[in-house]
Amino acid sequence: MHLEFYGAAEQVTGSLHRIHVNGVDVLLDCGLFQGRRAESTRLNRDVPPWAAEAHCLVLSHAHLDHSGNIPSLTRRGFLGNIYCTPPTRDLCSVMLRDAAMLQEQDARYLNKRAQREGSSERVDSLYNTEDAQRAVSQMISLPSHRPMEIAPGVTLTFWNAGHVLGSALVQLDLAERGRRVRLLYTGDLGREVLPLLKSPEIVPDVDFLITESTYGDRRHPDIRAMDDELADIVSGTIDRGGRVYIPTFALERAQEVLFALERLHEAGRMPAVPIYIDSPLAIAITEIYKLHPEDLAADVRQRILERNDPFSPPDLHYVSDVAASKRLQTSGEPCIVIAGSGMCEGGRIVHHFARALGDDKNTVVIVGFMAQHTLGRRLVERRTKVRVLGLEREVFAQIRVLNGLSAHADQADIVRFVRETARAGRVTQVALVHGEDPARNALHAILKEAGLPKVIRSQKGARVEL
Repeated sequence: MHLEFYGAAEQVTGSLHRIHVNGVDVLLDCGLFQGRRAESTRLNRDVPPWAAEAHCLVLSHAHLDHSGNIPSLTRRGFLGNIYCTPPTRDLCSVMLRDAAMLQEQDARYLNKRAQREGSSERVDSLYNTEDAQRAVSQMISLPSHRPMEIAPGVTLTFWNAGHVLGSALVQLDLAERGRRVRLLYTGDLGREVLPLLKSPEIVPDVDFLITESTYGDRRHPDIRAMDDELADIVSGTIDRGGRVYIPTFALERAQEVLFALERLHEAGRMPAVPIYIDSPLAIAITEIYKLHPEDLAADVRQRILERNDPFSPPDLHYVSDVAASKRLQTSGEPCIVIAGSGMCEGGRIVHHFARALGDDKNTVVIVGFMAQHTLGRRLVERRTKVRVLGLEREVFAQIRVLNGLSAHADQADIVRFVRETARAGRVTQVALVHGEDPARNALHAILKEAGLPKVIRSQKGARVEL
């Protein structure tokens, strides 16, 4: 039996790992690469043949860098079961369909532009809505702590990862020719304490651990300090007549931002200002959060059961149709705008930025990880000029980075999790995935100092015997 790394090795996005046992392949995740458009398109189309022929797939959670390329598998004939938690299936039912629709829209736009320019080249979307629906139809919901045999000699158990709604630690008990190994894959690991979610669980008796390393070289500020900073940003921006723009992932980050604004309102620290959720997907996902209180922190769960909506600060407006979004872009009123996409590579936030970045009264609040070569990363790097919708634009708006809202474990969280997992079992190897080199290298050094027997920095195509 062996493990092979393919996606999210030496980088953060495009999660795809392969476990070979008893003559069959079990896949861990199948996500989209995110970054430079041309490079991402090439990588996302380059689905290895063995992936489409795999026996089954285990999905850790619904974020598109983990789930977003599954429809490419079904398009290429993948017929296996896709195992995930019940909330993850519900989330994928809207997120994968939305991803397909956006890709189809992009392809139509690019083909029209090519036609106007006299080019005969055509662009096809990665997949369509039928492929996305087929992927969801192959998903089997498995609640946490319920072992199930999913392949010969492979038993799956999900544990809470504390990252987003439905996110799971993937425990695989492998048996081949008398040898038994317990493998644990974190997917994206959550923080020790987040206001919205339960903390990650510790799984006993793990032999081989695969863990993310996105923030392996840094620590997040305390969540209470984040509330203070967000309150100051909102008040200062509104006082000078500007707007607060918060690019978010529709899953988790949008709900965390809404919950933070609700906390500030309850504490009397929010100015009376309209809040707009300009993302149909975020609106749909927020409703799914309310359907699964069992995955949320105890106080949030109680609020939902009492119909005291934790995601509804005063003067909240949902913006669904495109015409309303365009009116919001041009209205000029001081307000808070929460819109996708999270890394600013597409979605409605880009159209807002076409106007907003040139106004020094405005503030852009970055609340999540920005991969290399994305517009979000360029803003974090304080570039004075960026390309938005094909045009170079000067940046006069203030750019503020709040890592306190990140749902990823930071360095201290990951080290603590690895140490506690090792104490609860017999960990002989740790493999670091989902991280850029500076983060992986820093985490590798700390874990080696902590006395872990063997720590591996994953490389694409590398094979590890289990």
